[in-house]
Amino acid sequence: MSAQQGGGAAPREGLVWSRIGRPAPARRPALSREQIVAAAIEIADAEGLGSLSMRGIAVRLGAGTMSLYRHIPDKDDLLDLMVDEVYGMIELPETAPGDWREVLTLIATQTRAVLRRHPWFVAAASSRAPIGPNALRHLEYTLAALDGHGLRLPEMARMVGATTSYVTGFVLQELAGEEAKRRNGLTEEQWAASVQPYILEVVASGRYPTFSRLTEQEGEESDPDLDFAYGLDCLFDGFAPRLSRPEPS
Repeated sequence: MSAQQGGGAAPREGLVWSRIGRPAPARRPALSREQIVAAAIEIADAEGLGSLSMRGIAVRLGAGTMSLYRHIPDKDDLLDLMVDEVYGMIELPETAPGDWREVLTLIATQTRAVLRRHPWFVAAASSRAPIGPNALRHLEYTLAALDGHGLRLPEMARMVGATTSYVTGFVLQELAGEEAKRRNGLTEEQWAASVQPYILEVVASGRYPTFSRLTEQEGEESDPDLDFAYGLDCLFDGFAPRLSRPEPS
């Protein structure tokens, strides 16, 4: 919903990050921008972005819908603020470990944990530039971990992008699997039992010998945490030769 649709407010001027820094009016209303963003996140967490509306937020806060527009002019600004608020939930220690691999593993693990708690985040963040204060802090922290190893900044940025893509892709796959289980109402064991006849047919056909060997050797249960760590290790193994170069004088 645009500001004009919401009640005739003036068009947006520039990015929300430049506008929210302006001085507040002398009399501050009881409702705050922080309260609105927190309520919006609660709704998105519970019901998804499709259920998010200024009216719904106002009902949750016990406020008039029009009062929200004094703080956040439209839904685009709201989503920018929500995404940046979630970036701020990713814990980054004040003093980073010295080893780049340890830092990136810490950031990736913390990011995955936060994204799993906010399933709407990846979709919302993918269409928004990560330039809010919390997003920039996250980016700065990650880039700094890769600095001082002789890399040009564009190459460092590509490594950050590759790590981000891995984390978000892994989380999306996790969330999709969990949603499928909720949708069909089956436990892991029930689902495995339901597909077993088909798997036996596939193996018996002889058309997929490598897959058949895999089904025979599946002795250990899948552990998402181990799977995530293994993928990170493989990714960082690819970074390592580039990061071992001496820094140019």
